[in-house]
Amino acid sequence: MLGYCLNVHPTQTLAEVAAALRGPVRVVKSRVSPDAPLPVGLRLSAEAAADPVAAAALLGRIFAEEGYLAYTMNGFPYGPFHGTPVKEAVYEPDWTTPERRRYTADLAAVMAALVPEGEIATISTVPGGFAPKAQGRAAEIADGLLHMVADLVALERATGRTVALALEPEPWCLLDTTADAIAFFRDHLFTDAAAARLAASADLSVAAARDALPRHLGLCLDVCHMAVAYEAPGPTLRALAGAGVPIHKLQLSAALRVERLDDAARTRLAAFRDAIYLHQVVVRAADGTMRRFLDLPEALAARDLDPAGEWRVHFHLPVFAAPIPPLGSTRDVLERVLALHRDRPIARHLEVETYTWDVLPAEFRQHDVADGIAKEIAWVSQELC
Repeated sequence: MLGYCLNVHPTQTLAEVAAALRGPVRVVKSRVSPDAPLPVGLRLSAEAAADPVAAAALLGRIFAEEGYLAYTMNGFPYGPFHGTPVKEAVYEPDWTTPERRRYTADLAAVMAALVPEGEIATISTVPGGFAPKAQGRAAEIADGLLHMVADLVALERATGRTVALALEPEPWCLLDTTADAIAFFRDHLFTDAAAARLAASADLSVAAARDALPRHLGLCLDVCHMAVAYEAPGPTLRALAGAGVPIHKLQLSAALRVERLDDAARTRLAAFRDAIYLHQVVVRAADGTMRRFLDLPEALAARDLDPAGEWRVHFHLPVFAAPIPPLGSTRDVLERVLALHRDRPIARHLEVETYTWDVLPAEFRQHDVADGIAKEIAWVSQELC
């Protein structure tokens, strides 16, 4: 199932979500799916989801009227996501807090009311928390996640709908890379002790709890994040499969790339600095060593980097974009992931997630947002064929 994420639109309040669904999302549907339901990846802030019964009722009416299909939710950003600095605040509250659990439970209740019978809903979420704050707290984070799985088991009993929580590895988070995710699941979540704790809290047998863990908990694999970490698709997917960590959701995105930072590239790259989002950078020198920076301005200020080193920047470019050299994108990584998905499906839910349209440099703003999103979906659809 392929759709796109509403986090591209300013949707802090429930009224703004409704306006987006009746405005730009309607335009996107007319471009790419005029005669069939359009899967829509929702994004509700904690404010918009505070009354999940009212939210589900309103969204259910709009989805029925407009011909949309609910399948996934972006539960990563808790608060505002547009028009105000987000930076490190996007990781708060983390999975040690009751606020993150309550927020996610509200989102799950909305999704359980919206998804068709027999379908599974997914919610992507913070990969534990921001690394500088989360280090040494893996056990606390796992505890929060296990309590959330117990909530999802109870929701499944009550509604007959399965909701899967998908942790989204991202640079500078507790789960920074796929290897981090595999180790976290191995050591804290998919263990006999975790199954026993879930069994006790969710009134399950240990065997049923062991089955419930991967049903309700896995990864959201964001291709941009994977590419920034220089992870090759084939080995990454094989490692996850070998570790038994399910990919519940695949976010389709491409990162900014510079093969060699000369003066021209430096000038062009500086245009991607903004005050809203973090743009983590990983620079790989010619000898293979890597330097990691929290944000693009910090990387640009460093003067001791290998001039022949490759830069990969966590800045979501339109997936169809072919930047004018010396800039480039990691679209080739996305193409490889989609080719692998054609051969053997990676996840049930695919979502285009380019949320940066309003901070892109002028050279990338040749489409309005709705037309650009429609072009992205069309590009992905063509790759999948």
